[in-house]
Amino acid sequence: MKKTYKVNEIFYSLQGEGYWTGTPALFLRMGLCNLRCPFCDTDFATTTPMDAEQIVEELQKASAQCKRIIITGGEPAIQVDGALISALHAQEYTVHIETNGTLPLPEGIDWVTVSPKEDWCPGATPVLTEADEVKVVFDKADPARWLDYIPQAPHFLQPCSCKNTEEVVTYIKSHPQWRLSLQTHKFLDIR
Repeated sequence: MKKTYKVNEIFYSLQGEGYWTGTPALFLRMGLCNLRCPFCDTDFATTTPMDAEQIVEELQKASAQCKRIIITGGEPAIQVDGALISALHAQEYTVHIETNGTLPLPEGIDWVTVSPKEDWCPGATPVLTEADEVKVVFDKADPARWLDYIPQAPHFLQPCSCKNTEEVVTYIKSHPQWRLSLQTHKFLDIR
């Protein structure tokens, strides 16, 4: 029997956040999470069980041209495994993942974005020691400690649901080690 993954949705859009902002991408939103952040935009009640072949078919239906996929959630590290990564690579996808970093990842992921949530969910300490970018959703806690977390990666500071943008801009102007990440898809009213 083929392994199935709980998929929340698959769609084609532009990456709205972080390093790859504005880049066309396919999104594979997984439907499980080990945290419950107050600002999460994933509908955990609605998932479809799909095997790797079905996921690839749906991705190809969403866009036959785009070969960049962003696996997000929820927390995709709960479900993503080497078999799924291999199936995606076999179709020549470049595989990105957005994770809270609290769980190990399988080998072969091309771009890792860690978005630590410890300030929002106490005890959610990241275990990953490598990533391509670190993206922190800003709350009242001073994010300075996250600059030492995977220091070689670019560090992005992002307003929480676009509600504290002015505060984030002010913070970054005083702490230029950070780069601003906006949820541009929300400003553009796209997925």
